[in-house]
Amino acid sequence: MWYKPSYELLKKYADVLVKFALWSGKWVKKNDVVFVQLPECSKNFYIPLQQSILEAWAYPIFEYIPDGVAKHFFENANEQQLTFYPSHYLHGKLKQMTHVISIIAENDKHELKWVDPKKISARIKSREEYFKKRVKKEIDGKMTWTLWLFATPAMAKEAGMSLEEYRKQIIKACYLDQKDPIKKWKETVNQIDKVKKKLDDLKIQWVNIKWKDVDLDIKIWSDRKWLGWWWRNIPSFEIFTSPDRRWTNGWIRFNQPLYYFSQKISWIQLRFEKWKIIKFNAKENKELLSELIKIPNADKLWEFSMTDARFSHITKFMAETLYDENIWWKYGNTHIAIWRSYEETYVWDVCKLTQKQKEKLWFNFSPEHRDLISTTNRVVTATLVSWKKRVIYKDGKFTL
Repeated sequence: MWYKPSYELLKKYADVLVKFALWSGKWVKKNDVVFVQLPECSKNFYIPLQQSILEAWAYPIFEYIPDGVAKHFFENANEQQLTFYPSHYLHGKLKQMTHVISIIAENDKHELKWVDPKKISARIKSREEYFKKRVKKEIDGKMTWTLWLFATPAMAKEAGMSLEEYRKQIIKACYLDQKDPIKKWKETVNQIDKVKKKLDDLKIQWVNIKWKDVDLDIKIWSDRKWLGWWWRNIPSFEIFTSPDRRWTNGWIRFNQPLYYFSQKISWIQLRFEKWKIIKFNAKENKELLSELIKIPNADKLWEFSMTDARFSHITKFMAETLYDENIWWKYGNTHIAIWRSYEETYVWDVCKLTQKQKEKLWFNFSPEHRDLISTTNRVVTATLVSWKKRVIYKDGKFTL
């Protein structure tokens, strides 16, 4: 039986997205254009979200996505249809929209299970120009985006929970059980900001991540800063940076699966040598992993992140990266990402840099960004500019 959340609960969440997350906590402005991607299985969220946007005197544009259409497309589209780039539509949409709200909701967690991974890879590559333009607009401070999760029976089943249990994880993680969720989020942001400042003040040259399933060196570099809860993901408790990829060496294994285009890749293992992935493996769906790594610049590391168990309110595996990259288990979680880096980690004004200057700073440009997650007890040791070593993360907590 479908779980139907109350209008009041969904309106409370809509207000967090529209009146807090967008414009980095400064509320949607009058006459902004808010583009919303809403799957059919989350249709109960349509009216509350539209109401919040209208209350902000902004203009809502909804892309309503029927269930099951992705599978039909990939099974029936020819190569030209698969890679067709609708430039007028995508560029026009990008020019007009001020914000994007993407609702993650799936009616079938394995809808694309039997789709050829080469087709998925080709589809992603065909949208590269759009993603580059969108990132530039965001970097220039002209648009923002945010993500939210809507519980469905298929998603709850994949995570091994009842729909009611799954829903409670969302409510707790996003402070929807609080009288004023936005006030609580601001308190959390202040706590995370303090940790970010301490990390920046350490002046870290590189970090080593060590445990029985990892021994990896990552160069941070002097022109990087740490980011955390920057209003993009709801919820988010991670603290991360986009490293200098040129000194990535070692190996790492992930005990949490990656869900990608309704396909599951589990027990991923990567080996880096001279900053590139030279070996990889997966117990499930290795072929899809192989295709993803073939995407331009996807064979390099572009994010390193740690989540403190004292911040997160996510206590169970949710089978969704948005939540699993912020999970609070006994040892918190650490994760890395390949594909696109976050230029916002540059210590100065990234908007003033040319494309060539960004490339010289070793930022990566790719149509995708995917997080690979582990919840094992990693020890993160930093080598500072003074050449002193210091453990900054252990037992799922920062030791600053």
